[in-house]
Amino acid sequence: MTSPADPPIGGGGGEGKKLKLLAVTACPTGIAHTYMAAEKLSQAAERLGIDMKVETQGSIGAENVLTDNDVRQADGIIIAADKDVDRSRFAGKRVLSVGVSEGISRPEQLIEQVRSAPVHGGGAGSDSTAAAATGAGGGRERSVAYKALMNGVSYMIPFVVVGGLLIAISLSLGGHTDPKGGLVIPDDSFWMHVNQIGTIGFTLMVPILSGYIAYAIGDRPALVPGMIGGWIANTGELYDSKAGAGFIGAIVTGFLAGYLVLWIKKVKVPKFVQPIMPIIVIPIIATTALGLFFIYVIGKPISWVFEHLTSWLSGMTGTSAILLGAILGLMIAFDMGGPVNKTAFLFGAGLIATGNQTVMGMCAAAIPVMPLGQGLATLLRKRLYSEQERETGLASLFMGFFGISEGAIPFAAARPAQVIPANMLGGAVAGAIAGMASVKDAVPHGGPIVAVLGAVGGVPMFFVALAVGSVVTALTTVTLVDLSERKRRGAPVVDAPGGHGGLGGPEPVLAGVGATASGAAVAAGDSRRRPVQEQPAAPEEEQQGGDVLSGYLTRRTVKVQLAAADKEAAIREMAALLASTGKVNDVEELVQTALRREAQGTTGLGEEIAIPHAKTDAVDSPLVGFARSSEGIEWGSLDGTKAKLIFMISVPEAAAGDEHLRILALLSRKLMDTGFRERLEAAPDDAAVLDVLREVQ
Repeated sequence: MTSPADPPIGGGGGEGKKLKLLAVTACPTGIAHTYMAAEKLSQAAERLGIDMKVETQGSIGAENVLTDNDVRQADGIIIAADKDVDRSRFAGKRVLSVGVSEGISRPEQLIEQVRSAPVHGGGAGSDSTAAAATGAGGGRERSVAYKALMNGVSYMIPFVVVGGLLIAISLSLGGHTDPKGGLVIPDDSFWMHVNQIGTIGFTLMVPILSGYIAYAIGDRPALVPGMIGGWIANTGELYDSKAGAGFIGAIVTGFLAGYLVLWIKKVKVPKFVQPIMPIIVIPIIATTALGLFFIYVIGKPISWVFEHLTSWLSGMTGTSAILLGAILGLMIAFDMGGPVNKTAFLFGAGLIATGNQTVMGMCAAAIPVMPLGQGLATLLRKRLYSEQERETGLASLFMGFFGISEGAIPFAAARPAQVIPANMLGGAVAGAIAGMASVKDAVPHGGPIVAVLGAVGGVPMFFVALAVGSVVTALTTVTLVDLSERKRRGAPVVDAPGGHGGLGGPEPVLAGVGATASGAAVAAGDSRRRPVQEQPAAPEEEQQGGDVLSGYLTRRTVKVQLAAADKEAAIREMAALLASTGKVNDVEELVQTALRREAQGTTGLGEEIAIPHAKTDAVDSPLVGFARSSEGIEWGSLDGTKAKLIFMISVPEAAAGDEHLRILALLSRKLMDTGFRERLEAAPDDAAVLDVLREVQ
């Protein structure tokens, strides 16, 4: 039954007025499912005689964006998404929110359901929890908590990198050692101003982390309480502590702010108050409550820990140097700027004035282990990390040289259960070796820079401690990350012979295959890198009739019948097609990249379609292959169908950009056309297949 206050279906016009609906489609990677859902909804609306406009929020950006006029005239909005979509623009309209897979599998039912969907009551937020629940069918996505954490980390990384590098540059070019102040820069100098700018970046990174964790959970009303809560967490003076709670405290405040805002949103308020809830009422209540809660409830235990750890360490100064060094290393590595780290650092710095420089030597050896170890991990197993993480790893190595332990915070915040134990193990090893060798540090600072500037006694063993600790951290990190991924997927990680495992990152990875240029699959024992001989020019008939998919798909990369009976064999066989072009320089790496992508979540899109894809420097230029399987191959598709039409897309890292996303978007839309699929299945040979595929543009 429709309430008199509800918006009328059909726009409030006469009986014959055409129904106008809007839709928004989006998935976490913003590739195939986004466009498939859009196409399916558009086709269903056309069949039902309904006017529909669909906005796609893909990796190449928002397209066909809904205007204010569109929303004003709409009778209802369907949101088919597995990620947060801002609903504030849909206030007063019927809104149906489902997972993106439902937009693909049952578009007609959604169009029927939106007619009686609840009216969105205003406010900027979307119910993230509900979105996650309804979107659960869209593939094996991470939890809301994980996605919120990664959202905070992604926004924090630029602040860590910019702040850390500016501090490092200012210290290296304008600093000198001082027994009382460590590495110091003269006041009012040019480099002091550069240092201060970098310090601002470091100061902001903790509230940014907290704020954007909260934003991902509670949307815009949670941003202010999250950021202010993060600032409070990082400012120990507010709760009588010499050290703030650091990034761990920021993670806590981010989640508290986000879920507090979600809870407040559920409170029923009079209609006249609703417009000011997201911009005034919710932020003020949440910020005040969270701030006071942290100061009076969480902050006091932090201050207590700081004081008692200091007293406990003072009682250990006469014990084994190896044990003390290991304990200090554990503490230094635990929270990187938090109360535990600061307790160990200030304890060592305070003993310098008494003539005991060995305790600071233990701390100095442990301080750079975290950023150096995490940076080294991104080099040792670079394909375990996203492009952004690899870039952060390089910056982390640079910061580690200058003793800036915060360079490892993005890694610890993203994967605390794996990175923090690895950091602590490496820090303990470095501290123990420094203690055993009686390494001394005359200034309250750490890292290789203090040895280069002459403040360290026992330089050779200092570097041994640092190197061993960093290697231990790096190896432990990649091992723990591998194990966690296996446990999450419930299946072994597919490793290349070279040892490259798979890790889900924020970016889609494209697939590769182990095959010789002639098309034979590469045996499991073959070398990982195998140059492929340049092939002769394509035959003239291959070049006729115009480009197919921007020229990336040719007759040479088409196979009308796959011999493979399972997914891995199919990927290897299709990689052989791509290798036959002479543009694949590392066939096995291409295969392993594809298999790692499949381990993250199936590329089987339903409707008997699979589009394995890979972004890797194993190829020299973008390539697209197509093959058919008459029997079908089990690909784990959401609708349970076996894959009979299989496309494989691969692009090099440098050329990735939006190109493979554009190709995927074009394919995904066109493949929702039943007639197109039927023509593709019926094409008798590769020339006929190419003719059909020329329709994709």
